[in-house]
Amino acid sequence: MKHLIYFSGKAVTSGKALSGDLMKAGRMDIAIHSLIQGIFLSHNFRKDVKFHFIFYGMPDPPKHIEIQVKEDTPISKKDVAKVIQKLLYKYKEGEKREVLPGCFVEKKSFLRVVEELEEQGNQIFILNKRGEDLREVEIGENCVFVIGDHEGLPKKEMKRLKQTAIPVSVGSKTYFASQVFAVVNNELDRRGI
Repeated sequence: MKHLIYFSGKAVTSGKALSGDLMKAGRMDIAIHSLIQGIFLSHNFRKDVKFHFIFYGMPDPPKHIEIQVKEDTPISKKDVAKVIQKLLYKYKEGEKREVLPGCFVEKKSFLRVVEELEEQGNQIFILNKRGEDLREVEIGENCVFVIGDHEGLPKKEMKRLKQTAIPVSVGSKTYFASQVFAVVNNELDRRGI
């Protein structure tokens, strides 16, 4: 199983806050584009990918949203914002709640999500322009790629992640977060992972 994690320090954490302008909702537009690049294919989905959002914006951080497309997951590119909004509306204190098939929401910190994936035997990669070239690094079947929003990952969490995660780079240019997910998926596809 492949895991893609998108962290946002400002993305809103309530359905009500997401009802307006996506850019003013903590750049939720970036999150939406990242999910599209992470799990959508032309006329299909990546069913071997779990996509994780971790939002630290107001009013109720942190929120962890996990999406793995199943046969009956009601999602399309045009309604990703509505799916995220519904997940945030349906959040229930103290539980990991499946709101739609394969779509869960819970209150969980960024580091805890990464630690749990690491405990399950996944290899953790952090996207960093000073990291090892993605095309040169060894990647196993059970891998996790962590990407931050336009402001990056929090320094405290980065310090902790650098102890166990492998920093990788997609090249010398700076790409949008959503483009990085496309590059990572392309490399994994080419390797048959």
